[in-house]
Amino acid sequence: MKQRIRVVGLLRREGKVLYLKKAQGRGVETPSWELPTGKINFGEQPEEAMGRMMYESLGVRIRKINLKDVITFTGFSGASQLGNLFIIFEIEMDEGEKIVTQEKYTAYKFLGTEELARVVLDDATVSVIQIEEGKVGSGSGEFYRAVANAATVYVDGASRGNPGPAGIGYYIVDENGEVLKQGGEFIGFATSRVAEYYGLKEGCQQALGLGLKKVRFVTDNMMMMQQMRGVYQVKNKDISPIYEDVKRLFGEFEAVAIMQVNREKNQMADREANLAIDKHFQR
Repeated sequence: MKQRIRVVGLLRREGKVLYLKKAQGRGVETPSWELPTGKINFGEQPEEAMGRMMYESLGVRIRKINLKDVITFTGFSGASQLGNLFIIFEIEMDEGEKIVTQEKYTAYKFLGTEELARVVLDDATVSVIQIEEGKVGSGSGEFYRAVANAATVYVDGASRGNPGPAGIGYYIVDENGEVLKQGGEFIGFATSRVAEYYGLKEGCQQALGLGLKKVRFVTDNMMMMQQMRGVYQVKNKDISPIYEDVKRLFGEFEAVAIMQVNREKNQMADREANLAIDKHFQR
């Protein structure tokens, strides 16, 4: 599967975010808008690529840059499956700097979330906004339908003792927030990191069993999310086989994303994991 790697900038002003109108390509009836996005040239660091992109495309220099997130998602380019890895930066420029669009872009706007439905957004930009900023409006192309209108699978793993008695939990809702399925399972004695991965694997299997093809997985484990996104390698022998199983299962979805939230936002899956442990010892 092909993969493209991009840097993306979130430049904010008075609560709104900068979007750029792409130059109209051949055969394109309505030009789309996107966040400032650029390729990484050979030998460049992502921060350098972001700075170069802003200067070459908009004539401005970045005053401050901070890494916000790294996200991955799978979509389709024509008939081919395409993997995407986007490195997201929060960026600032001097107030005196004036944006002047060049070549790649023809206009710019600072837009609030409620204004996004008024423009046609690039598919990749939609996925970034959906994961980083929340849902956007309609009219954003195939990937919007695939990711923004996807089921959400909350997954978790619990271990009492690390290693100790361990359980996994999942909580699945559709795009409207209606619960499709929830449950958990006692998996014996395991570490918390092994339980987390088994929880994700079970979430995949349950989603596929429900016939879901476009899914967003939610975990409160930052390391597992970054490993599944390819940011960090999996070097632990106890995790590697499960990791490979999950990668294979991810490939069975038409579109899939994984994101990390604070533990309090994953309470339902955590509850199912701990309930599974409790039930095992109440027999």
